[in-house]
Amino acid sequence: MTERRTAVVTGASSGIGEATARRLAAAGFDVVAAARRRDRLDKLADEVPHITPATLDVTAQESVDALASAIERCDVLVNNAGGAIGLEPVSVGRVADWQRMYDVNVLGSLRMTRALLPKLIASGDGVLVMLTSVAGLVSYEGGGGYCAAKHAQTSMTETLRLELCGEPVRVVEIAPGMVKTEEFSLTRFNGDAERAAKVYEGVPGPLTALDIADVITFAVTRPPHVNIDRMVIRPRAQAAQHKVHHVASGT
Repeated sequence: MTERRTAVVTGASSGIGEATARRLAAAGFDVVAAARRRDRLDKLADEVPHITPATLDVTAQESVDALASAIERCDVLVNNAGGAIGLEPVSVGRVADWQRMYDVNVLGSLRMTRALLPKLIASGDGVLVMLTSVAGLVSYEGGGGYCAAKHAQTSMTETLRLELCGEPVRVVEIAPGMVKTEEFSLTRFNGDAERAAKVYEGVPGPLTALDIADVITFAVTRPPHVNIDRMVIRPRAQAAQHKVHHVASGT
């Protein structure tokens, strides 16, 4: 019987992270679903075989180190934990919000990568997935802090691919466009549900968390010699950050 490989997914308590944990478990992986909200992870593990919950705060080095020491192997690391806060112009940007976005998206990915890279290399065919964003490729008004963080994460991904050339590790960047999840816009607007809902209002068919999970699963299950450098995934209705098709209510 083929030995099951182990995948670690951060930010796995909701959205893309949860969908990815479910999809990878279905694809034959033992999945370590890691996030801060342990109650959600326990529920996920109860629902899906081959998922192990792990409490994790990617902004705390001791938490990252504890997770790394608790797992025997890591074949796939999905650095998914991240998020956006606010849409203020740079001129009135909140330093605390920018710092939080940088700490989670960029330094969180750095902490996890440093901690688990030896295990990825030891696996003989490791896959490191960075969940970035189209915001890491093209900037937009009001997105200064988030774009800055995602540009940094994209740059880190490209650097890692260069530095790991010759090692048995593939480095994959997944850059989604408009994805409608339960929490992304809600977090960005500090819990303002009405404002969060307006982001997707009139947009026919925004992406779902499962759409991105499917793409991640595809990328990590390619043969060992195949590296998916970067995949940009947008809904058909979104041609660019500033070009989104809307339909009138009731159409």
